[in-house]
Amino acid sequence: MKRPWHIWLAYALCLGVGLAGVVAISLLALHLYRAEADARRQALVEENVRLALWRMDSALAPLIAQENTYPYFVYNSFYSARHAYPRMASKGASSEMHFPSPLLTLDSPYIRVHFQLSADGTLSSPQVPLPPLRDVALDGYTTSERIDSFEQKLDELRPALHYDALLAALPAPGRESPHVVMLDWPRDNVQQQEAQSDVQQVGMPQAVQQAEAMQQKAQSSRQTWLNSNELQARSRSQQQSVNQAIEFNAANWALSGDAATLASVTKPIWLGDVLVLARRVNVDGTPAVQGCQLDWPAIRTWLLSEVADLLPNASLEPLPVASTDQRDRLLAALPVRLVPGAIPGITPPALSPILVIAWSALLLAAIAMTVLLFGTILLSERRASFVSAVTHELRTPLTTFRMYTEMLAEGMLTDAEKRHRYLDTLRVEAERLSHLVENVLAFARLERGKGHAGSNGVVIGELLDRTVERLERRAAQAGMTLTVELPEEMRRQNVRADSSCVEQILLNLVDNACKYAAGAADNTIHIGASHTNGLVTLHVRDHGPGIAPTDERRIFRAFHKSARQAAHTAPGVGLGLALSRRLARDMGGDLRLSRTANTGACFELLLRQQ
Repeated sequence: MKRPWHIWLAYALCLGVGLAGVVAISLLALHLYRAEADARRQALVEENVRLALWRMDSALAPLIAQENTYPYFVYNSFYSARHAYPRMASKGASSEMHFPSPLLTLDSPYIRVHFQLSADGTLSSPQVPLPPLRDVALDGYTTSERIDSFEQKLDELRPALHYDALLAALPAPGRESPHVVMLDWPRDNVQQQEAQSDVQQVGMPQAVQQAEAMQQKAQSSRQTWLNSNELQARSRSQQQSVNQAIEFNAANWALSGDAATLASVTKPIWLGDVLVLARRVNVDGTPAVQGCQLDWPAIRTWLLSEVADLLPNASLEPLPVASTDQRDRLLAALPVRLVPGAIPGITPPALSPILVIAWSALLLAAIAMTVLLFGTILLSERRASFVSAVTHELRTPLTTFRMYTEMLAEGMLTDAEKRHRYLDTLRVEAERLSHLVENVLAFARLERGKGHAGSNGVVIGELLDRTVERLERRAAQAGMTLTVELPEEMRRQNVRADSSCVEQILLNLVDNACKYAAGAADNTIHIGASHTNGLVTLHVRDHGPGIAPTDERRIFRAFHKSARQAAHTAPGVGLGLALSRRLARDMGGDLRLSRTANTGACFELLLRQQ
């Protein structure tokens, strides 16, 4: 029987339509999931960035504040006593006293050198005292090596310092320019309305893309607003720290006798690859620029170590000219931009777990439906084959029964020998039908899960003695001879088996040998036994044509014969071997085809020893 291709075609069409719909929904869900996952990841990144910026600005605040507390006169290697003791400035003796600048002995890992640049281009440093004060500085305040080192650093800094350029970049004394400008959160209702109208006019994929683009634009605008306000807040905190430091130290650096002395707040400036912290001062109308060169590599290493737990792969980029687009991650203390880098542990999975579970369930359901449909169609085909084969098997004996019984009933047979032959034929056909019905009923019991009660100890010799008579009679009906080759030691072997099941299996094997090897030159059927590894093997071998390799797996399938095959082959419905294997496995053994036989077919029944 041919398989109903139209059923498979309808199933494939339904499955394809269903899968197409699920794929479309999954793509939409995947877009939304990735957008949400990216938003969550970005939120975590921005939170870590915000904390890192606060940490770095807080770490830099004492350094910046300290530089703002220094009065203008400490940029000289030594200053007069009237600056240190202004209320005692009327004493003539005190005005002749000089004190070392705190910058002369300052040793900071983040400051290379302090400098003062005059309008005439004169460059000096409190760490590099000039003669005759150099000899005074060497008398217990510093060393020649330190002076030489600072002098070398000052010479390296000299090419980067240009008075006019510095003066233009610095605020005037007494005035401050805001670090950043507060921004308002953009709300473009017109663009949102246009995007919504576009969504209604285009298809679903384009609508999803436009919705995602609009959402990303809104998130970007809001993040810019938040970052700008964060920068403004950190700038205010930085300025407050500077103001508090200046007010706290004002009493210690109170000036007296210096008319019109003004100094601006220090400002960080990039001069090429050199980072300086500078301010404008005006003493008695004489302008100058004072400041220090910051050790940027050391500061960068220090700041990144402060935020290593938040941003382990972060980096800091100099920002000589700040633009509005680059101010989202700018430090308030220095013109430096934070690049967060990859953050381990917050990368979302590429697929949604719920979507993976849903697809797995869908695929399993599709596979289960395919297997179920295949099994149903296969069962239907097997049932049709069984019905046609059984019908063919029943037609011949029933025809014989009807014809012979009519002849016997009408007294058409007067010859006693012919009557005896007809009666013997009826008996043989009855036994064949009984054997067929017995196999079908036994297979039905196994299919329903109602196997035999169980296995018990059976002696091989006794088992074969009870069975051999029936087997010999079946062989004789086919004109064949049954030979039992059982050594004495094998006759005493005890196996776990059900006697009726073993008898039925042997009868099926002998019956097959009678059907397929009846025309062989050697019409002997051999039954033997052997044992190894706790198993006893019963061999049933004939000298017929054997079994083709292509049929070795098919012969153990139930009802593998169709009506056409049953009509052109030996009688049977293809159930004997399938039933025998099921019975053998139900007892804990097995039935298999031996490939060691040179001629004919040899089947092995494996039973466990008691």
